[in-house]
Amino acid sequence: MIRSKITVSVVSSAMLRGQNYSFQRVNQQVRSSHTASSAHVQLPLTGIKVIDLTRVLAGPYATQILADLGAEVIKVEHVTRGDDTRSWGPPFAKDNGKPGAHGESAYFLSVNRNKKSLALNFQDKRGQEVLKALIASSDIVIENYLPGSLAKYGLSYEQLKNDKIIYASITGYGQNGPFRDRAGYDVMVEAEMGLMHITGEADGSPVKVGVAVTDLTTGLYAANSIMAAIIGRSKTGMGQYIDISLADCQVATLSNIASSCLISGKPDTGRHGTSHPSICPYQAFPTKDGSIMIGGANDRLFGILCRLLGKEEWIIDERFSTNALRVKHRDELVPMIMAQTNLATTEEWLDIFEGSGIAYAAVNDIQATLNHPQVLARNMVTTIDHPTCGPLKMINTPIKYSRAKPSIRTAPPTLGQHTDEILEGLGLRTKEIDTMRVEGVVG
Repeated sequence: MIRSKITVSVVSSAMLRGQNYSFQRVNQQVRSSHTASSAHVQLPLTGIKVIDLTRVLAGPYATQILADLGAEVIKVEHVTRGDDTRSWGPPFAKDNGKPGAHGESAYFLSVNRNKKSLALNFQDKRGQEVLKALIASSDIVIENYLPGSLAKYGLSYEQLKNDKIIYASITGYGQNGPFRDRAGYDVMVEAEMGLMHITGEADGSPVKVGVAVTDLTTGLYAANSIMAAIIGRSKTGMGQYIDISLADCQVATLSNIASSCLISGKPDTGRHGTSHPSICPYQAFPTKDGSIMIGGANDRLFGILCRLLGKEEWIIDERFSTNALRVKHRDELVPMIMAQTNLATTEEWLDIFEGSGIAYAAVNDIQATLNHPQVLARNMVTTIDHPTCGPLKMINTPIKYSRAKPSIRTAPPTLGQHTDEILEGLGLRTKEIDTMRVEGVVG
């Protein structure tokens, strides 16, 4: 990590008097206030400080990844309502009944672990100065406002004049182009950038993916590009600006489907439900009590499947002897397989297919997934103590290193939970913080 000796701003007492003020200059070496325990000192991003000006999903998901890997993430929230998702529910985790406690939305809890919350009104000049002081001692800024919005507060990349900062902007459509000023929402981008058209049953209407997958992939791209920029800065000493859009990320993740259209020059093949356009059988099949995914990806595996289904005669059937023929005769083969899978329960088929070498899986709902033996063995569900809600079950970080041990070190913060701690770190006294709170600058 590149970190030079620079001047850090500390809020002056003139803020209390409502006068024009400037930040006093105090020469000191900038370093993160991150106080990781010895158990986490080897996390890859320990010592990296992130100012998180994002809300809802794509941005918070990206910063949560950075936080899981050891970065100190300061989430800057609206002074009274916080991140929009704090009110998105039900469900809400119930409070523990202690004075001042309140519930938290499951949505907010899902993408804000390992962060600190600063409730700050940066429409106020004093709030802007606080934020600029934080940025001066930070490595990364990530925001998801409409293009040009933060320039009104002197907080754009160009206005900060900090060559070492890595500044990432997440928008719906990017910083240029005819749609740059259009707000970006996951489901709209799914529709506009092709994903919805290829999702759903062949004879049904277009549908969105069950989770906000465009937001999530954008968050992954953002985290990945930020970490690459950190490596780049270690070589050059220079940060850079990163322009990330939901639309670009969605087009990129069309992957082989987009490549097929580019190469062929033809329209896509539409919706295929759970089936694969180029392989048969490779889809969900009904059972007595649910569904099971089955894949016969080559001729040998198709032969094994036929034997397990009790239909060895299909192996020598001229309609099904190669994958290309099975795809051609899909409308005949699939109903025949369905007739067989309907004869037993999902669990019975799982036992039959176990160890056979074919691809298969139960189609589980979310509760079954969260209680899946593999999920539990991989510690993907953990319990964390929340300051106002008590013990909470949460999804754990999926990252496993041989040495570093990413984990949920702290619960998702309550609104403004770390305001005093962060401001005191900038040199503000308790009286100054109290006055700013009364005047609605902080919360």
